[in-house]
Amino acid sequence: MGDGGKPAMGGLAGAAAILLLSGSAAGAQPMPGMAMPSSSAAPDAPPTPSAPAANTSDVLAGMGRSGMGGMNMSSMQGDLAAYPALRDASGTSWQPDSSPMEGVMGEAYGWSLMAHGYATLDYDDQGGPRGDQKTFVETMFMGMAQRPLGGGTFTLRAMGSLDPLMGARGYPLLLGTGETPDGKTELVDRQHPHDLAMELAGVYSHPIQRDLSGFLYVGWPGEPAIGPVTYMHRFSGIANPEAPIDHHWLDSTHITFGVVTGGLVWRDWKLESSWFKGREPNQFRYDFDHPRLDSWSLRLSWNPSPDWSLQVSRAHLKSPEQLDPAQDQDRTTASATYNKAYRIKGVVGDWQTTFAWGRDADSPGITSDAYLLESAAALGRHTLFARAENVSKNELFADDPDSPLYGRVFNVSKYSVGYFYTLPFARVYGVDVGGLASRYSLPSALNVTYGSNPASFMLFTRVKLR
Repeated sequence: MGDGGKPAMGGLAGAAAILLLSGSAAGAQPMPGMAMPSSSAAPDAPPTPSAPAANTSDVLAGMGRSGMGGMNMSSMQGDLAAYPALRDASGTSWQPDSSPMEGVMGEAYGWSLMAHGYATLDYDDQGGPRGDQKTFVETMFMGMAQRPLGGGTFTLRAMGSLDPLMGARGYPLLLGTGETPDGKTELVDRQHPHDLAMELAGVYSHPIQRDLSGFLYVGWPGEPAIGPVTYMHRFSGIANPEAPIDHHWLDSTHITFGVVTGGLVWRDWKLESSWFKGREPNQFRYDFDHPRLDSWSLRLSWNPSPDWSLQVSRAHLKSPEQLDPAQDQDRTTASATYNKAYRIKGVVGDWQTTFAWGRDADSPGITSDAYLLESAAALGRHTLFARAENVSKNELFADDPDSPLYGRVFNVSKYSVGYFYTLPFARVYGVDVGGLASRYSLPSALNVTYGSNPASFMLFTRVKLR
């Protein structure tokens, strides 16, 4: 798909805004308070009275918490329509309704509040001749506030990270590629740090008629409607502190400086479209990049049951790479996530698995594919996780233009398995202690530079709100 499709796809955002206004003007009934009704709940049910506004001093005292079994979010509904709030994930993406979520909650002055975050101390040892070692801290903190407004639901989100403190070159990640530390060279066998500001966004949704709602999402930065839930927000991926090596085929747009998304939700289906800035964040991780709406995306999502979430998406990215500004990219993704909550001898657990495929078609350039299969299973304080990836990459020698392997495409695979134990420490936060190990499957042409049988490992301690 080329630029010719942009007006039709991006027009959904404008159409959703018009439907929101027309639904309000037509006197559409308000959502049922801040409750968490199912998608089949009647839209004309009487509003639930709001809880009395809490004093600021009462907020922390009133906050609840939960472990891996999921948090009590009965005071909140979905950001985009009248469905369970646990369905919402990064940006406007969906996960299974049964997914667990960690964090703390409270209410103040008519707002329902939620906060989540973690800080992970890692020792990273990437093996082979191209590997490296580093001790570093990676972080993510987010907050959300929601309230009824004009017969609909208004939600504010903020998310940030102190990752820039780890340095412009991020941390060692064998086979990792993407972005630049200095505006001149490409990061290879490294994972870049995230920006200080990861999301500052607002969402407004409004019912249009029975089982049908419209929404508008605006972020600077924000996340457009592309791909599955970002790896650091899905339960199957967040257990692993390493970034996936297929990140730039599936969810690399999760920090985008300029996003407008409009969409429609009908029962358990969602159709949405985004206008956004195609260029990835630059090397200056503390600033706000100039917004520009030059790219588009379209995503269809379906949650056929509380345990499943499916999506397909298509996007056109204008000049995503800072070091190759003349190159555009068409991205296609599809994914399925399954989550199952269970109980064994009175101990609560969750098992979640995600399968995802992504295709990047560069223009001019090559077309390459990536496949991801990852899973995490938690039972009480114990969590096991695994990830398998297969990617075709032509950037493994992008930092060495004199190499005879420069620009060649290599199909590579990575397999990781790990475990962590959550210490019985405190009520509102937890401490995970664990590790992971990775092996690789590489073509023989890479033996000289990567070694014939490289292996990597990581040890970590993570403090998190729960």
